[in-house]
Amino acid sequence: MRPIAIVLAMSLILIGGTGCSDMKRWEQRALSGGAIGAAAGGSIAYVAGGPVLGAALLGGAAGAAIGGLTTDNSSHHK
Repeated sequence: MRPIAIVLAMSLILIGGTGCSDMKRWEQRALSGGAIGAAAGGSIAYVAGGPVLGAALLGGAAGAAIGGLTTDNSSHHK
């Protein structure tokens, strides 16, 4: 992996994890889903030899949408 990509990825992880305490639960799920989707999309594209940035953006958008639109099931299991 290129050094600039590693620095960028680590910077995004650091920035994304700093302000989560004041977020609503659906916002936290959207952020987590976006990060997981971006990592998965970029990884799959890297292995398959496709456009990594485009796949990471698409995966991040899909993950954020899914994370933000799903319901929180943890409050129902008290």
